[in-house]
Amino acid sequence: MVETTSSGEEISGTLAAVAQGDEPVVIPIGDALDLHPFRPDEIPSVVESYLEAARDAGFREVRLIHGKGLGVQRARVHRVLSTSPHVERFGDAPPERGGWGASVVRLRPLG
Repeated sequence: MVETTSSGEEISGTLAAVAQGDEPVVIPIGDALDLHPFRPDEIPSVVESYLEAARDAGFREVRLIHGKGLGVQRARVHRVLSTSPHVERFGDAPPERGGWGASVVRLRPLG
């Protein structure tokens, strides 16, 4: 997703999403995204937009932090990852990077 300013200038390396309200939140694209601020119904679109933006920014591996809890968010995230055209493979993060409270995603190369 490419975000533009009101004057039409492109904002690269960011993700615009809605978190806890109706106001857009611009998220810098890095190698990890914490999904805790987002409502459950927002997760699929936020994850897919983030994956596309991260891939476009040149990342080959990213981490999605969904939390441990009962595993509901993890399952929701894994459903998105299993159908995303941007994902090569994914799995639980190693213990030092969040264990089953985060997922490590290998992105397909551009081109």
